[in-house]
Amino acid sequence: MESEPNIEELILACVRSIPRGRVMTYGDVAEYVGSNAPRQVGRVLAESGDEVDGQPLPWHRVLRADGRCAPHLFLRQRALLLLEGVPFRADRVLLRECRWDGIPAS
Repeated sequence: MESEPNIEELILACVRSIPRGRVMTYGDVAEYVGSNAPRQVGRVLAESGDEVDGQPLPWHRVLRADGRCAPHLFLRQRALLLLEGVPFRADRVLLRECRWDGIPAS
């Protein structure tokens, strides 16, 4: 019998599903996985790094609620997002143009 995935597994699965060129906020991810703890999303991503169990983790696609990158990773996160075509205005991602709602395109 398989056990239910824990919240960390749900967060990682959600982040892995964000398409290239799209973003979610910490709060979006928390809501998507049924949590009300955006900080927990940040903690899981901070502890995970660039890959988990040999699978890439596109952590850079998760932003603060105001569209800003993580302050301590700003240059790296911005560069990765720009490579994917994510639009910025000054230091913020234009969330209206690239925010993902978690529903796969059909």
